Amino acid sequence: MASDALEFAHLHVHSDYSILDGACKIPRLLDRVEELGQEAAALTDHGVMSGAVQLYREANKRGITPVVGLEAYLVPDRNERPARENRAHLTLLAETTQGYYNLIKLCSKGFLEGYHRKPRIDYGLMERHADGIICLSGCLSGYTCSALQNDDVVRARHELDHMVQIFGKDDVYVEVQHAGLDIQGPINAHLARLAAEAGLATVATCDAHYPCREDAEPHEALLAIQTRDVLSNPNRFKFDTQEFYLKSGAEMLEALPDFGEAIGRSVEIARRCAGLELPLNEFQLPTFPVPQGQTPNQYLEQLARDGLMRRYGATPPADAEQRLRFELDVIEEMGFSSYFLIVWDYIRWARENGVAVGPGRGSAAGSLVSYTLRITDLDPM
Repeated sequence: MASDALEFAHLHVHSDYSILDGACKIPRLLDRVEELGQEAAALTDHGVMSGAVQLYREANKRGITPVVGLEAYLVPDRNERPARENRAHLTLLAETTQGYYNLIKLCSKGFLEGYHRKPRIDYGLMERHADGIICLSGCLSGYTCSALQNDDVVRARHELDHMVQIFGKDDVYVEVQHAGLDIQGPINAHLARLAAEAGLATVATCDAHYPCREDAEPHEALLAIQTRDVLSNPNRFKFDTQEFYLKSGAEMLEALPDFGEAIGRSVEIARRCAGLELPLNEFQLPTFPVPQGQTPNQYLEQLARDGLMRRYGATPPADAEQRLRFELDVIEEMGFSSYFLIVWDYIRWARENGVAVGPGRGSAAGSLVSYTLRITDLDPM
């Protein structure tokens, strides 16, 4: 295996949802990556992308390629709310900036449209947001591996075919892992055969929930806290081995001696993802839809002047007129007109639909524009 080979790190770090599933902060993860001399690191939290920006920033500072991803919860139909969930894990990586945006959409829709105990997505969502994404077939909890554990080769083959239809053959890899679990050996052999039959490449990944082997015991304590259990309970939920740490290339080859090419292929995927650029220093405020023929600045001024007369009468005081002009000029110069319109819109909707809103707070609570728009009810004059 090449000395610069990368093993993907399926870490659950800074995750809003699985915050007690991974015992690793991103700086320590990158310390470990540097220690091992690896060139890239992937972050695939369960169901969320909370650590993506931090990984991107800190990895780039160190000259490490950040591979931003998501270990999605996949279900056949996100609209169903079954008593027993048929939920699987699927590894999705952002190859391009468009892929990153699509991962964000999948992540958000998993919460807004598919939430049932977990943020879930389905095949239909993936079909609509597949551009720029590399798909790995998943760990033992994925549909492909689950089918193989039930000796259902036909279903496993069908699942891989389905992923190819969604993402394209060049963007689907059959994922093999070995964290010391007895079942992984025969499953990996099945996966290799399926990959060969389908003409798909295999990739070896490292399912790392903590950076080093010695972190296994603290990780057990985290799992006990997550499940509201105690370490003294022999029947508590815990991992079956202490192998879920970020391994070196030599350790990966020892764990997967028949998959040297698959181990090296992780470098290929990382380099495919190296072109990801996140526009972190750009202003990302949406443009508020305004009446035809008007700009957000013009529409905001119209609403503010109408509100000024409602607040102060048909002939507002000169100092109020002067202050309104000053504030509108500042808002326009800063590019904040859409921001004020967005806040005005949802506060207006809340008032019209019986949702209680306070008299005003926040950075613009003393603004006359806020007062004229009824965002606040505190007269700044």
